[in-house]
Amino acid sequence: MLASAFVGAFVGAVFLGRLADRLGRRRAFLLTLGLYSVFTLLGAFSTDVWMLVACRFVAGIGIGAELPIADAYLADLLPARARGRATAWAYTIGFCGVPAAGFLARALVGHTPLGVVGWRWLFVIGALGAAVVWALRFTLPESPRWLAARGRVTEADEIVRRLEESAPQPLPEPAPEPSAPEPERASALLRPPWVRRTTMLYVFQLLQSFGYYGFGSLVPIVLAAKGFDLVSSLTFSALTFLGYPIGSALSVPIIERMERKWLIAGSAAGMAMFGLAFGYATSGVLIAMFGFGYTAVSNVFSNAFHTYQGELFPTSLRGTAAGSAYALSRLATAAMPFVLLPILRSAGASTMFAVVAGAMVLLIVDVVVLGPRTTGESLETIAARTARA
Repeated sequence: MLASAFVGAFVGAVFLGRLADRLGRRRAFLLTLGLYSVFTLLGAFSTDVWMLVACRFVAGIGIGAELPIADAYLADLLPARARGRATAWAYTIGFCGVPAAGFLARALVGHTPLGVVGWRWLFVIGALGAAVVWALRFTLPESPRWLAARGRVTEADEIVRRLEESAPQPLPEPAPEPSAPEPERASALLRPPWVRRTTMLYVFQLLQSFGYYGFGSLVPIVLAAKGFDLVSSLTFSALTFLGYPIGSALSVPIIERMERKWLIAGSAAGMAMFGLAFGYATSGVLIAMFGFGYTAVSNVFSNAFHTYQGELFPTSLRGTAAGSAYALSRLATAAMPFVLLPILRSAGASTMFAVVAGAMVLLIVDVVVLGPRTTGESLETIAARTARA
């Protein structure tokens, strides 16, 4: 069942991420969250496990494209000097839901409010919350950069004018930006000059799933392997997941002060160290401390790379590149239980986290060697520098 959601996310990230480049960020946003909300609600009323698997798969299609489209949209609209900080704030607010969901699961497990088992309530609450956000998205403007890249310059100018009028004080005229031709086809990702960045991002997404999603998905199983019962495991998981919004908030003051690629590399190293410590820990206090440390540093990592992947490609390729790369992480995450769980069962948590640490080391090499500088630079400058390479 866990794998079905990740396989669905793979499909959604590949196809709906590309849709954001073809039909627009706003339309893709509405479609992805609509799919997630409807099929999560249907999942709450599943009559058997296969209906639940099918609903999780289709809901995964919707949620799989959410983050890459969000990264592309935020990169399109945010100014260069505040792009990382504003993106970090957006994800910080979103990550507040992670511990909330953890504590909610802890409160509902083993209970049947109004005669309905707890896990069904989790699905209903998640679906209704998504429906509220879906309605709010109707107020979002389309990306002016996307409109301009599609030749709809008048519409782009109108949106920019409305954004300027909403500013508390008049904005200065922007400095002229370098320009480069917009690639027309997604196949440009696999040709110079973009293939180097595509390779870096694809390798990165395959490896980061071991560190970021491997921990969050498998930590209850790891705790069970350490001898903790279900209720204790959910309690430790909820405490550990407090690190998600806190770590995300910690990234806000530093994300514009450090070059993005170095922040990603440093936080990946922190994940490797906290993961190894978590694997060797046996007491409840140490498990909670190292787990919290892991999730906190992993969300500095997450905010940095979500900002980074939205900066790497020109407007006409941004959604496709982010979506196809993110799809690889969904596929790797779906396969991860079949890779890491046998290691956990045969060699223990410390060896499993050693494998995760090894993946983080390879990720650091990938980003440091192949990743470009982006912090504080406009998207046009980043794209033009690559187009001239």
